[in-house]
Amino acid sequence: MALYILKRILQAVPVFFGATLLIYFMVFAMPGDPIAALFGDRQPNPALLERLRAQYHLDQPFIVQYFYYIAGIFRFDFGVSFSGQQVTDILARTFPVTLRLAVMAVGIAFVLAIVIGLFSALGKGGIFDNSMLVVALVFIAVPIFVLAFLAQYFLAVKLGWFRPTVGGNNDWGDLWLPAIVLGVSVYATSMRLTRASTIETLGQDWVRTAYGKGLSRNRVIPVHVLRNSLIPMVTDLGTVFGVLMVGATVTEGIFNVPGVGNTLYQAIIRGENPTVVSFVTVFVVVYVLINIVVDLIYGLLDPRIRYVSS
Repeated sequence: MALYILKRILQAVPVFFGATLLIYFMVFAMPGDPIAALFGDRQPNPALLERLRAQYHLDQPFIVQYFYYIAGIFRFDFGVSFSGQQVTDILARTFPVTLRLAVMAVGIAFVLAIVIGLFSALGKGGIFDNSMLVVALVFIAVPIFVLAFLAQYFLAVKLGWFRPTVGGNNDWGDLWLPAIVLGVSVYATSMRLTRASTIETLGQDWVRTAYGKGLSRNRVIPVHVLRNSLIPMVTDLGTVFGVLMVGATVTEGIFNVPGVGNTLYQAIIRGENPTVVSFVTVFVVVYVLINIVVDLIYGLLDPRIRYVSS
């Protein structure tokens, strides 16, 4: 397994450099002068502009700027935003908030996908199965901002079960409402994968053999059927976790969550290019690590899967 992990990490190296190069090019090679844009219509002394451009290496060719940036990344120096803040400080303040939100949302989606998907498969074609398929289609079709506003209005304002916004208080308890919105918005695909995989597993010969040996339903379903049906769902939720870390911008904005998505959106609006590039670089690393972890979970779910280095 160690050789397999090492191979996956080595495979991630060109992905990292390719992704960061593309991101850096898309952000910094766009037309316009981000330093001049900071001052709006009131342009300062040209000497000050040149000094700021030199500070951020914007007076250098693009590839030289990129190498300066990568050298800083390997020193865990993500640079300084145009507002004068260390990007590492911004990450340290916002990343844990989004991480908590993503973990809670994926946990909710995981439970819903397993419970609903399993019972739908066991009662295939029944009222519960058909109803849950319709509900899943509704959650897939309804935009996330609609779910967020409905949850905010009914669950927070009308019923008072949650706080309508998060703000500075962003511990685990304050994140429940946005986590529920994100969880129910992404669970549907995983639920359908769990249902389909469970139905397929129930028809396998070794399941009938387990029943033939006298094993009870309470033993066969969770140990033999469910465990072998989780791989497609784990793959989907692994991807979803990465998506939530990156793409919870709308939900964080609606619930005023001071996380990565909200901060990244504000950085894009203000033209904080160093912040944008550094945040997206962290997302690339998170995606790579999540994919490695998901691959390792496969072996725990299905002992027939073996890790080889070739």
